[in-house]
Order: sequence, then C-alpha cells, then structure tokens
Amino acid sequence: MVSAFSRGQVTPADKRCITYFLIHPASPPEMALLTESDLIFSEQANHHFSKTLNELKRTTLSIHNRLQSIQTDAAFAERVAAAYGRPLIANERCGSWYVDPQVKGGSAYFKSTDGHAGVWTLSSRRLNLHLLEIIGDHDGCVIVDSTRRGKSKTSSYQTLQQLTRKGMPDALSKTIPIWCNVINRLLFPHTTNHPLFTPPQVVSKSEHAQIAALLPSFLQSLQALDISIDDFKKNIAKPLRPIWVTPDSHLTPTEEIFQDFHPVICCTVSRRVQGGELSEGGYIQGAGDDTENWAYNLTPSVFWSNYETLLSTSEADLPGLIQLMVQAHIPLKENNAWRCVKPTSYLFIAPISAIEGKGLDPQSASICLESKVSNARPRVPSSTQLIIGLGPRKTGSRNLRAALPDIVDFARSYLIKQISNESPQEGRCLIVACETGKDLSVGAALAILCLLFNNTGKLQLGNDKNKEMKIDKNLIRKKLSWISTSMPDANPSRATLQSVNSFLIERPR
Repeated sequence: MVSAFSRGQVTPADKRCITYFLIHPASPPEMALLTESDLIFSEQANHHFSKTLNELKRTTLSIHNRLQSIQTDAAFAERVAAAYGRPLIANERCGSWYVDPQVKGGSAYFKSTDGHAGVWTLSSRRLNLHLLEIIGDHDGCVIVDSTRRGKSKTSSYQTLQQLTRKGMPDALSKTIPIWCNVINRLLFPHTTNHPLFTPPQVVSKSEHAQIAALLPSFLQSLQALDISIDDFKKNIAKPLRPIWVTPDSHLTPTEEIFQDFHPVICCTVSRRVQGGELSEGGYIQGAGDDTENWAYNLTPSVFWSNYETLLSTSEADLPGLIQLMVQAHIPLKENNAWRCVKPTSYLFIAPISAIEGKGLDPQSASICLESKVSNARPRVPSSTQLIIGLGPRKTGSRNLRAALPDIVDFARSYLIKQISNESPQEGRCLIVACETGKDLSVGAALAILCLLFNNTGKLQLGNDKNKEMKIDKNLIRKKLSWISTSMPDANPSRATLQSVNSFLIERPR
C-alpha cells in the first residue's frame, strides 16, 4: 500500500479502504497489524492521499446527491405543514428549493445577515408585512429555510456546545424572533410585556439579553417609517410567537388553535451533519444553498417541474440536461407583474418583459432601464418613453447614479402634463422597469418618490425645484418602506441604493 502511494498509483481498493476508515474510524476492518513504516508516508504519498480525499468529496457533492437531498428535505417540510395545518412559506432564495410550487403558500424575505451576532437589526428593506395577512387568515404559518454545513456564523456569544449543535440559519433563530417581537410591540402598544423568544440551544443567554435590549430602538425605527397599521391590525388578533422545528423534532399532528398567540413555525428542513458528507451516504445538508456554484442555472421552478426526470438521469448527463431544461423553460406570467407603489396611485414598478409589446394606455409613460450598456444619450422615442442602457448587475447600479437626473426630469415632465392629484385619469400611469423589476427599477422609483411625491403619496411638483422637501436618510428609508410594503420581493442591491443615496443627498440644491 505504501509503495503504491509513493508511486502515485491509488487503486480502487485503496479508495475503499480510505473511505471505510473515514466512515468507521472506531471499527476498522480486520487486517494485519500495521508497523511504523506502514504509517509514515512520503511527501508525495501525502499529496496523493489528499487528492484521493478531494476526489471522494467531489463524488459525494454531486448534482444528483444535492437534488436528492433537496427532495428529502422538501418531504420533511410537507410533513411539518401537515402536522401543524399551516401554509408553507419559503424564505427566499434558499427556501424555494424545499417547497413544491403546488403547495407553496407564499414567500418571506428574512436575511440571516440581519441576525448575525453583534449586528442584529430590523431591516426597513425587508419588512415582510405581507405575511401578516397570511398569518391572520391561517392562524400562523410555517417558514422554511436551511443552511449548509459549517456556514453558520460563529461568535464569542456561542459556547462550544452550541456551535456543535447549530444547524439552524440565523434568519430562523434570530431575525424572525426580532421581527415577531417588534411587530407585537407595534400592533399591541398597550401590552406591557413583550418577551423575546429565541431557541436556547442556539442563542446564548448573553446574546439573547443583548438583542432584547435593542428591541425598543428597533420599534422606534419602524415607527419612524410612519406606516399605516390599521389594515394589519384587522388581520392580527393575537401576538406572534416563533416556534422552531428541525428534523430532530418529534412531530405530533395537531391543528390546534393557540389561544394566546399566532404561531410562526420556523422550520429548518436540513438534517444536521455532524461529520463530513462522506459519512452520510450521499445526503448533503443545506443542498439548496449557494446554487450558483453547482446548479448550472437550474431554478426551483425548473427543478420541481422536472424533478423525476432529473433524479433518474446519470450524473454525467445532468449538466447538459439541465441546460436544455433551463433554455426551454418559459416562466409563468405573473398576474401582478405591474406593482403600484402605494400610497401613490400611478407609480408602478415592473420587469421589462411585462411591458414589451403590451398595449399601454397611449397617455401612460414608461422608463426602461436595460441591462446592456449604451454610451449614447438616453433614447426618448416619444414623450412617454425613456430608454437607458445601464448595464448588468453592479455595472448597472454604478451607472444608475449618472442616469438619475435624466430619469427624474423625464418623470417630472410627464407627471406635470398628464397627472393631476385632484382628478387622476384612469389608466394613466408611470411605469419604471428593469430586467428583473426588482433592482434598478426600484432604485429609480425610489428617487422619483423622494423628489416628486410628498409624505402622503400626493404629487409634489411645480417648476421651482427649490421647493422640494429636504432629503435625508430618514426620508429615503421611509419612501423605501413604501416600495418594500407594496412589493415584498423587491431586492435592490447595496450598490443600487448607494447610487440613489449619493444622488439624492449630494445633488446641487
């Protein structure tokens, strides 16, 4: 065996032996006693030993094993939903892999980064207020998420025991508990006791206490957005309370109506892998995470439409098959592709695909922010159409800063001519569109809201630009909350928001 390693020749039998030692370190197969010379490998042998381990790991982390693991975890999510009798809510983006669209009750947008130790927050970009209607209608919900092995953020607040047991994303263990508590404080201000609930096996007493101390300030930040809560109070009759479920939990079927609270069931679907993947027989914890590294652009919708075919295909054929499926996939048209930013009645955000070739009202206007870069001036095919080539992703976000003056001037000119607060014309609207309808268009709409609409959603126009209201970060956050409440899936990048903030705050008065 040693000589084979030294010569760089690792046989299948050697690989099986190595795998057995990894999986069963305490019970090696019967063999002759090893001598000291058997245990000392040359430098070259160690190199090939490491190479063999990497090959075994790559084999385990195959596309097929990942997809099979996702299906296994999705089956657990459906058992949880059946046991509690509540709808499944996918915490985007990872959660959608574990929820079949046929049983999906909605989407949530809680980020683990908002729950990382020392930087806990309630994000004004991700208010998730749309969930309150679902929770009220069904007396709770099941929010599905997962995290891959070793990804959970460690901190000085966690003991070694907690770290070894942690397989729960921070979105479920801390971000959602913070959200539940602050919503309770907002909707039930006359209740003096609003306890914070966190999973004790994950969140230490010290970290729990530090989060609890920040909750009043989180409430103040939410109240500063001046969001009308009357509609939300109609849905929520009791406080919200998080409950945690993992594959280690004992599920007892119950559709019990909890008398004192609406349960927000935080479901970690992936089983905790204590050792390496080699010991799990192909199962991969958090297989739906970081799909950009392995999925060949496969999406949850394409997976669930073809999962039987995918799972019956050989590993060698999967990349090619996935690419064919992705190319052939036609996304479902959303009925609400145009979203009105309330409390306005005529500013809309949409993906470009939702307005291309559509019969818009001749008096409506559109601002299209294309993902291809155009060095020329913005195109104005008519008085109701503005087209600007900003570029993709970060390039587009950076270029947005220079394009915002043209965007706002076009919007101001159109609104002055066509829209009246006193008698808004039915069917007329201003649509801001980008490729996804969730990033650049959100940034452009935010700038328009800050400069052309007052705090009640009415137009604030006029040719005297000096009469515009004072722009500061609090106003920007408030107007951004209008967008996040009107379209919860809005996902403006940090670079996009930085461009908007820079334009609004640094523009000449």
